[in-house]
Amino acid sequence: MIVVMEKGVSEEKLERVLDYLQGKGFSLHISRGIERTIIGVLGDKNKMEERLPLEALEGVEKVVPILTPYKLASREFKAQDTVITIGDVTIGGQELQVMAGPCAVESREQLLETAAIVKQGGAKILRGGAFKPRTSPYSFQGLEKKGLEYLAEARETTGLLIVTEVMDTRSVDLVSRYADILQIGARNMQNFPLLKEVGKTNKPVLLKRGLSATVEEWIMAAEYILAAGNNQVILCERGIRTFETYTRNTLDLSVVPVIKHLTHLPIIVDPSHGTGKWRLVGPMAKAAVVAGVDGLIIEVHPNPVEALSDGPQSLKPEKYYQLMEELRQLAPVMSRSLSGTAHFEKTGTEG
Repeated sequence: MIVVMEKGVSEEKLERVLDYLQGKGFSLHISRGIERTIIGVLGDKNKMEERLPLEALEGVEKVVPILTPYKLASREFKAQDTVITIGDVTIGGQELQVMAGPCAVESREQLLETAAIVKQGGAKILRGGAFKPRTSPYSFQGLEKKGLEYLAEARETTGLLIVTEVMDTRSVDLVSRYADILQIGARNMQNFPLLKEVGKTNKPVLLKRGLSATVEEWIMAAEYILAAGNNQVILCERGIRTFETYTRNTLDLSVVPVIKHLTHLPIIVDPSHGTGKWRLVGPMAKAAVVAGVDGLIIEVHPNPVEALSDGPQSLKPEKYYQLMEELRQLAPVMSRSLSGTAHFEKTGTEG
């Protein structure tokens, strides 16, 4: 349930309510809005039904039960959109954010070259996997710690923020030392010990939707992170499995307004994994902007043919520049903005 405090409630009255609830054994999450403070109350459902004594406390305006299984992610708990701020970058605000880069960190030279391309195109966040979960154990698994070091060097060189995947609880501390945003991949969406562990960090978490996850399962995964104390969760739609085989996955763009309706969390879309084909990345990226997305994560590689991971869905530099300029023109139509200027020449080059 949520406890809505009176407008302009004093700190003394708020503390009394908090002390009362903590004394009853509830876990509390406080959201301070412009006008009102809301307390999210988690705990024994039977105890929560004792509403009248709580409503009698000074400073309490009303007590509202949350009927959805997810509490802290719900619009009932927080009506305003969550905006995550990292330095001068905001995710969930008026500006669209693009996270771009290679699927995997392959070498120092490859990453630094790609980071320069990403920067030139106007994106503010560099993506790249140092640890790579692969279907086959014989596929390239990533450079691990050395890859993290290359990512840190790329950040120092370009000023780009870094988002990279954390694979298990043992590596959370290591990856947190290098990354600005921790990514939880689709295969780990319901790795509950990992969700709890990243929930203990002060790093924003990019939570990708599972391969066959329902909307509720996805939001409940986010709830694990929120309940652990980390309110900086970014949801990422990356396509789900259906009977269709032409595309790598089926990109569910309808989920963007659904998430906006059900939760206060920012959402980005990954058209690269969502389609698996570079030709479809641009159209689906633009469609996602129209659907109301807060950002995009796009795979870019200087030479996709030679990529060690996901080359067919990676954009060459000129296609990336072109897409960024098209997004820059489209954003204002949706009352959004995208930083940077044009850095491309239209060509017939593929990739």
